[in-house]
Amino acid sequence: MRLLREKIEQEGIVLSDGVLKVDSFLNHQIDPILMKEIGLEFARRFEADGITKIVTIESSGISPAVMAGLELGVKVVFARKRKSLTLTNNLLVSSVYSFTKQEENNIAVSSQFLSQEDRVLIIDDFLANGEAAKGLVDIVNQSGATVAGIGIVIEKSFQKGAQELVDLGHRVESLAKIASLKEGKVSFVEQLEEVTS
Repeated sequence: MRLLREKIEQEGIVLSDGVLKVDSFLNHQIDPILMKEIGLEFARRFEADGITKIVTIESSGISPAVMAGLELGVKVVFARKRKSLTLTNNLLVSSVYSFTKQEENNIAVSSQFLSQEDRVLIIDDFLANGEAAKGLVDIVNQSGATVAGIGIVIEKSFQKGAQELVDLGHRVESLAKIASLKEGKVSFVEQLEEVTS
């Protein structure tokens, strides 16, 4: 997705060989025009898959998930990381290790919002080691629903997450695939493919 790649090149900040900061348009401040385009692209890629629900994780996955939900005409459920006085009964819970925060969190979704009739699209902002996506897959599986696919805004292809999810039989659609963050520079998988072909 060219618009997203351009935004990453213009506004993304490489903090290390493994960390890309995109606070100016995705993780803190949100660019609604970009999110609308991201939602359109996810909807285009999954329009034939009979999606009935989108599941994401708070908080950075919510905006792309809502935009995709708007385009697909389906509701969006987000897994909570923090305990809530209103979210206490009949919970689907999974444990997720955050690569960025270097901590373990329990995530939870109320079982009333997912059923075995649902075909679920999982959406998240980043895919590194795949822990968040695997936690969401676990929650969807607990509900008896079907994971129809996984949509990722930015995939760090040099980390193991995407391949592990594919090896588990999941369809992963990433809008921007980063091959490397070495020497403070973002290199995309598509750029490397263009050079070698």
